[in-house]
Amino acid sequence: MRILITNDDGINAPGLVTLAEIAAEIAGPQGEVWTVAPAFEQSGVGHCISYIHPTLIAELGPRRFATEGSPADCVLAAISDVMRDSPPDLVLSGVNRGNNSGENVMYSGTIGAAMEAALQGLPAIALSQYMGTQTAGLADPFEAARAHAPGLIRDLLQHGDWTSDADFRLFYNLNFPPCSAADVKGVRVGPQGRRRGTKFQVKADVAPNGRRFLWIMGGSQTAPATPGSDVEANMANYISLTPMRPDLTCHASLDGLKVLEQG
Repeated sequence: MRILITNDDGINAPGLVTLAEIAAEIAGPQGEVWTVAPAFEQSGVGHCISYIHPTLIAELGPRRFATEGSPADCVLAAISDVMRDSPPDLVLSGVNRGNNSGENVMYSGTIGAAMEAALQGLPAIALSQYMGTQTAGLADPFEAARAHAPGLIRDLLQHGDWTSDADFRLFYNLNFPPCSAADVKGVRVGPQGRRRGTKFQVKADVAPNGRRFLWIMGGSQTAPATPGSDVEANMANYISLTPMRPDLTCHASLDGLKVLEQG
């Protein structure tokens, strides 16, 4: 198996080291793991692509490349350039330092890479490690992902919906809870949730030279969330598994809007 790995924390991020180990275990001794990741951190860029300017790409070593672009750019670079003669069988994005459950999904470059892979017709999985007080005390804060991801990915490859002829191919979002590997209770399948009473906002600050700056700040990551959702599962020490697709249509509202059709 040929696996492409990428992330949004950057080519030197510790979570990417974890993902490389996970991917090597999945690929097996006869497989290949290719890395195409952002040269610098790209957290929060979502599904951004560098549409209006060129993207520099550099080979750092065997099957290891860095681009001065977004995670989605990295997937495009891999498919159209680096691995154009033999595209990957699977794309893994992460392991993100911090969760990408709940509303964080909409901002995540980790998710953006997996989404771009799905749009390109490739199987893709996003992996993120929820951080908290328990993980802060661990020698390896990614140990829950490191220990549980390989088996879960194998199960997902066997039992997931990987239909390739659908209009919008599915991809999968895995979030590992903020606890040690031993304290993970299991896996819960659930929808993307929403943390109540919290949202992204800006905080104004003035630099010593008098210039005014705005800092983007996220809300509480432990706020109560939608029952049965990915966030609720993570906060209860479960791995969350959420099937996703690059289609923002609210299908439940289509029929009700038919009265507005004209012509």
